[in-house]
Parts: sequence; C-alpha cells; structure tokens
Amino acid sequence: MASSTRSLIDKGSTAPVRAVVITAAQPVARADDQAAQGAGQGAAELGERDAVPPVRHQSAERDGQPRRPAQPSDGGVEGLGGPVRCGHVTSMDEHGGGGLSRTGVAMGPVPGDPACMGADAMLSYASGVSDVPLLGETIGENFERAVARFGGHEALLDVAAGRRWTYAELDAAVNEVALGLLARGVAKGDRVGIWAPNCAEWVLVQYATAKIGAILVNVNPAYRAHELAYVVHQSGMRLLISAVTHKTSDYRAMIGEIGFADAIFIGDDGWDELVESGRRGDPAALRARAAELTFDDPINIQYTSGTTGFPKGATLSHHNILNNGYFVGELLGYTERDRVCLPVPLYHCFGMVMGNLGATSHGSCIVLPSPGFDPEATLRAVQEERCTSLYGVPTMFIAELAVSGNFDLSTLRTGIMAGSPCPVEVMKRVVSEMNMTEVAICYGMTETSPVSTMTRADDGLARRTETVGRVMPHIEVKIVHPETRLTVPRGEPGELCTRGYSVMLGYWGRPEATAEAIDAARWMRTGDLAAMDEDGYVSIVGRIKDMVIRGGENIYPREIEEFLYGHPDIQDVQVIGVPDEKYGEELMAWIVMRPGAEPLTAEQIREFCSGRLAHYKIPRYVHVVDSFPMTITGKIRKVEMREQAARFLGS
Repeated sequence: MASSTRSLIDKGSTAPVRAVVITAAQPVARADDQAAQGAGQGAAELGERDAVPPVRHQSAERDGQPRRPAQPSDGGVEGLGGPVRCGHVTSMDEHGGGGLSRTGVAMGPVPGDPACMGADAMLSYASGVSDVPLLGETIGENFERAVARFGGHEALLDVAAGRRWTYAELDAAVNEVALGLLARGVAKGDRVGIWAPNCAEWVLVQYATAKIGAILVNVNPAYRAHELAYVVHQSGMRLLISAVTHKTSDYRAMIGEIGFADAIFIGDDGWDELVESGRRGDPAALRARAAELTFDDPINIQYTSGTTGFPKGATLSHHNILNNGYFVGELLGYTERDRVCLPVPLYHCFGMVMGNLGATSHGSCIVLPSPGFDPEATLRAVQEERCTSLYGVPTMFIAELAVSGNFDLSTLRTGIMAGSPCPVEVMKRVVSEMNMTEVAICYGMTETSPVSTMTRADDGLARRTETVGRVMPHIEVKIVHPETRLTVPRGEPGELCTRGYSVMLGYWGRPEATAEAIDAARWMRTGDLAAMDEDGYVSIVGRIKDMVIRGGENIYPREIEEFLYGHPDIQDVQVIGVPDEKYGEELMAWIVMRPGAEPLTAEQIREFCSGRLAHYKIPRYVHVVDSFPMTITGKIRKVEMREQAARFLGS
C-alpha cells in the first residue's frame, strides 16, 4: 500500500521529538467509507464487519482473592434495578434510527423510546453504601485527634531536606504557623495562597490555615506571572506564602512583577519571623478561632487547568476534602503502620487530599521524596523509608519501572494510580515488579474533592485496567444521555455525573459557571463519557470533547490506545482526532517508542491493526515523539496535541 511522508520542523513544540516526521497511510477505498460521508446527518452502522469484538467494556470476572477484613468501609454498591422502559440499542440498523446527538454521541433511541418497551435492564445508577459514617468535624479537629492517638509516631518526612516530625512535633509546628498567621491579622475566610513545590512547609501551611479557618489557595508551581496575577485577583488573595525559586521559576521576581506586596518566602527571613511570632503567640487565641469554625466552611480553592478561557476556582469545604481523603485511606486499608510516598504535587488534590489527608486521618506517615518528580529519588525514598504505599500517574510509574530493578521495593503493598488511563502492561509490571499487589485506580475531578470511584484491593487486573472501579462510600454516580439527561441503561455510554458530600461548594466568584456544572439536584456534570456494567463498575470511554467523529462514526481514542499498547515497540501512545476534508476527522497516533526501537510509520501501524481493528479505527497519521505535552499533574494535554497536529498538517 502506498504511503506519504511529511518532514517538518516544529520549533515551538513542547513535546521533544526525535524528528518531526509524520507518516500518513493512504486510506483504503471501501463502500462503507463512501456511505460514511455525510453520515452525521443520518444514521448508519458502518465498518464493523472487519473488526474483532471490542473488549473495553466487557464485564471482567473477579480474581477470586478474599477481601481484606481491615476495610469495613468498602461497603457495597446499591443499584436501581428492576424492569424499566429503556433505549437499549444493539445497533442503529436494528431500530432504523438514532443517529448522532448534538454532542456527537451516537446514543440511539433515548430512554422511554417505544422501540424498546418491555426490555429488562438496570439503569446506570449506583450509590455507595457503608457502615462507616462520614466524619462530622473540621480538618483541625481530625488532625488533633490523630495527634492525641499517635503523638509519638512519625507523621512527616521531607527526605530531600533531611527533616522529619512525629505527630506531636508536627502539631506544634503547625500551631506556630497558625498563630503566626493570626498575629498577621489573617481572619476566618481570608484567602492565603501557597506557591511552592513539594516541601514540609507546604504541609504546615495546609494544616495551619485549616486550623484558623483561612481558605488555602493552591497556586500551580508552573504558573507564570500573568497566571499568578489572575489567581491573586480572582481569589482576592490576602497573603501569599511562596518558595523563592524552583527549577527555572523565579517566584520572587514574578511576585514583584505583578506588584503583590504581602508575600512571605519560605526559607527567607519572612518565614522565620512568621514562625517566631507564632512561638510567642497565645494558644488560647487558636482555640478561640477553632470554636468559630464549622466543617461546612470553605477551606480550599483549587484552580482547574482549564483548556479554554481562564481557570475556575473550585471551592472546597472541610467536609468535602477531609471525608474524601479519609475514605480513600479506608479503601487502601491505611493504619498507623503505613508510610505513604508522595511524588505527586501537593498543590493538586492527588497530593494534599488523597495523600496528606488520607494519611493523617489514619495516623499514617507522609513521605515527600523530592520537590519535583524524580523516579530514582522516589524509589530511593521507598527503599530507605520502607514505604508501604506509592502514588503516581501512569507516566510516573513508567519512569519508575525503568529504574525499579535498582531498588528494594519489598515493603510496598498498595498505592494509587490516577490522572489518566492505566495501560494493561504497565499495571502488570507495577504489580509484579514493584510489589504493589493492592494498587488502586481512582477516578474523579477537582470539583468532587476529587475521588468518585475507586477499585478495591481484591479487584483483579481486568477491573483495574478496564474500569475505574465502583462508586465510593456515601457518593452517588449515574450515567445520563447528554441531551435528554435521562439515566441510560447499564452498558450504554453517556455522561458521568456524581452527587454527594464530595461535590464542591461552587466556583469561587463564578455563580454562572457553577450553575452550568451543578444542576438543581446537586449532580455534578463531569464531561466524561462513561459506561457502567452490571456489577456497578465504571469504564471511562473518554472526554466528550475528545471523542472523534470520522465520517459519522463515533471513535473513542482510549480503545485504540489500549490496542496499540500491545505493539512490542510502543512504550506509550495517545490518539487524537485531526481535521480531514473528506471524513471531518481522521485519527493521529502520537507514539513514544521503547528504548532502542526504530520509529514506526503509519503503514506499519496499519499493518499491525489490519484485521484486528475496524478499518475506521486505524490511525491515518503517526507522529513519533519523546514525550507528550502534559500538565504538572501528569495529565496529557490533548488540546495542545491537536493544536500542534493542525500546524503539522497545515490544516
């Protein structure tokens, strides 16, 4: 088959490449391709005859391992069952209709369609039942209970700085910072920013602001001056606690550039003065402030990494994030004997909620291996500090696996992989080579504190790679038709929504945006396409905005990515849609090769996929890179990839 090659130089790319070479395979002329043109206006079932049955959403059997008795809060999943009238569609041909929704989702007849009357199906709804109640206390109260119980146990290790604290020592240090803030006139509800990489002071400020009722504003360490200015002004920031520098960022200079005067720099005289003033403070003042607080008070603003417009500040309460961290720790089986290694950024929910609050609510120890992610420093900390749990996004684990043979990881048993889908082969190696037999997959978003679904310790490999687990305790999830907002039958794709204690108070100062995200019944719209199986396990099909529509066919990139991970020369892969005059969109695969492997061409990818994927799911273009554009939290920036691809292709 003929192929064409385009060689380009992209000087502005944020993804380093060996050579900016995009190979494009010529599409095969097929009768159903011709029919696909313009199919967005109609409804046709196209091109499935040459595909193997997809496995992404099949129900997987459990691995038969016994549930760990130390996890009483796992609870069950309660679904809304019984016969319902529904739009259960096996193909659009069978019903002669359906077509594409306004959002581009081929949903078929909607729930209640007479064509499906009488079908027995469970709706895609589940609630997390638990015999462990929610915590009705502030973060400060919960932390002090942990101090009273585990005072002599280690609470925090800053490995890079060579510093460590017991719970009693950490509480004393937190109180010094809290009293220092009170001495500076910080009132309940004042916004206090933290702009720093991972360090012990980040943790001190998190718990100190919680104790005095100040609202902690997390500032992304990667922000530049104009982004900082937006967050400072939008939140109405009263005080900013900042590192002096980190990597190439000169924080002091950028703070000066935006003209913000009330800043304290960690490691500088200002920080020392804050702590010293706290040592001279009256503990009674701290107790008096604590008496004014309630667990429903806002305590944290986290700015979402918006891809259009300015970021929105998700405003979270004590109740939101304390309970979410607590139940994550419960499902991981945390006790005072656990040591939790956190290479993930503290400014994100992954670090400060699932990590810090998950640990301290169980008397576990927080281990900070380095200011920024370093795979060798992370695994060295695991080895030397005998960590039992390790957090990361899949790309972090891929980097750690490359050096894991140099370290003793025998103390690991669990951890969390989140942020993006986990490739099957990566999960297999994490379990076998890193000893993380109970590693969990978590799904959520900043606006939901963040975790809504999670796998359990006894879930098998298929559950951990094909799904994002079941609903968390005390939370509800449902999957709805994007247009009608009616709950779809199990197995049908739709938009995932969540409700419960974890849903944010709202976007700071953005009531209109809040109303768009949270409906009148307090359901949070995630923007994610998902499907729920008969056991309540949720599979993320993709983002509504990431779905590719090629000639009227809905294509979910995750399915193709999982398939391509099976190629022996591919280390990592991301699939996006790019503009195409004939089909509307075509597929492009961005590929990271395994060390020593020769770059693959589009023709080679087509040969690998032919007869195993439907023809319209085979990428037309292949782009070999060394890495992908990513946020600081390790999420792939597909919007940036699409922008770069458009430039490459001249579209």
